[in-house]
Amino acid sequence: MSTLRDLAEEHTHLRPADIDHLHRIAGDWQLLSDLSFADLLLWVPVDADGTFLCVAQVRPTTAPTAYQDDQVGRIIGGPEVAHLGVAYSQGRIWREGDPVWYGDVPARHEAIPVRLRTAEGEAGDVIAVVGRDTNLSTARTPSQLELNYLTTADDLAQMIADGTFPPPRHPGETTSAPRVGDGLVRLDAGGKVTYASPNAQSAYRRLGYASHLVGEDLAVLHRRLAGDPLDGTEAANGILAALRGEAPPRREIDARGATMLTRALPLMPAGVPIGALVLVRDITEVRRRDRALITKDATIREIHHRVKNNLQTVAALLRLQARRVAMPEARVALEESVRRVASIALVHETLSMSSDEAVEFDGIVDRVASAATEVAATEVSVGMRRQGSFGVLPAEIATSLVMVLNELLLNAVEHGFPPADETADETDAGPAGVSTADASGRPEVVVSAHRFRKMLHVSVTDNGRGLPPDFDAERASRLGLQIVRALVTGELRGTIELRAGANGGTEALLVVPLARSAPDGRSQV
Repeated sequence: MSTLRDLAEEHTHLRPADIDHLHRIAGDWQLLSDLSFADLLLWVPVDADGTFLCVAQVRPTTAPTAYQDDQVGRIIGGPEVAHLGVAYSQGRIWREGDPVWYGDVPARHEAIPVRLRTAEGEAGDVIAVVGRDTNLSTARTPSQLELNYLTTADDLAQMIADGTFPPPRHPGETTSAPRVGDGLVRLDAGGKVTYASPNAQSAYRRLGYASHLVGEDLAVLHRRLAGDPLDGTEAANGILAALRGEAPPRREIDARGATMLTRALPLMPAGVPIGALVLVRDITEVRRRDRALITKDATIREIHHRVKNNLQTVAALLRLQARRVAMPEARVALEESVRRVASIALVHETLSMSSDEAVEFDGIVDRVASAATEVAATEVSVGMRRQGSFGVLPAEIATSLVMVLNELLLNAVEHGFPPADETADETDAGPAGVSTADASGRPEVVVSAHRFRKMLHVSVTDNGRGLPPDFDAERASRLGLQIVRALVTGELRGTIELRAGANGGTEALLVVPLARSAPDGRSQV
């Protein structure tokens, strides 16, 4: 299904600012739909002959829908849209007419013109129409709650026609909460509560206020209830701002171990401030879980930090031992172990600064590649380059993959570009016996990565002397290659291939699945 913007750009001549305003309405109109107990449909004119296109729809959570089928994308004209035409051409809310039938569902039509206010704050031209269609099959005598809902809905409808609803959204705010069903409080122009829904009354009871809210000055009550005086002042100022016609950001009130989220909206139909609408939601359990997650995340990061410190200590001990060993072979083996431990410590260092069990792997690869050129036993100056991006990898993949890349990079530098005297002794022609370079004559190792269908494809390519003619990766006795094969086929559940490069040198190809199998057999990333 096409989006609101796609439909509007394809079928209308609305300006980008007009479409943005329609998006804001569609982002906030669940409130109006629930208060109205009605479906809302956003209609835009298509042609001058009175044809309209539905670009958005929302159903109420407080009443049955009038439409079983989705109306978005529907184009209608003629007598069926007469009420839309009146609202659009005359710029007024249309409420006349008899009920209409959709199949066996009777419905009442209303049409609300949509205006976008000008930069000077004046009401602009009508750019669309909101159809408010109520299912009448369950009509009954309205309760006090329903009467207050409908009265507030009419005020908001008039504000849409005036171009003052919805208010500007504050950075970082979503439209998911609080909603009408969470708790609703209506204030008069003086800030006194004229109505509070049962859920709103329960939310305030959690904060320690056991009396009825009706008649209370809500700003004063917020200041009195809040456990933190600063929070109480901010919550009270939000109520006062809404009474002045402003749209303050949402506030939280903490008291007696409970937390309540509040959203205050000004009510000013026809530009006259008549009070405010305050939506409240008890989010005590949500904040408790947030605090538990923050504590858990901090604990995990501290564990990674300590693991990194312990690995660095192990590397230091191995380095100290290497300096005291007289046998060159033993010293080389210990120094290789130091590098392997250091590469794992690098992953844990990154995880200790991350908010989850995943790391941006590109930075780790760049650091490992830089270290490989510095510590490799070769006299040749080898350049390192990365192509593509590894992206974000989970910790269980990153830890094994960094060891694999560390071994491949060291092998590429040390065996692809051996010391000059060793190269001079080679007598075989071709890539197995003669050192090559890139077009610029510079020895180079390139690490490439890309993702395709939940698989990570990695290549480590050098332009060095290449593989020996009798090389067999399966029978190679080098510890580094044995580690690589064990990690790739075991921990990473992937494949690896070592082969001669297309233009000389050596190429190592890795394919690693990014979706891991969960204990229940399902895949997880």
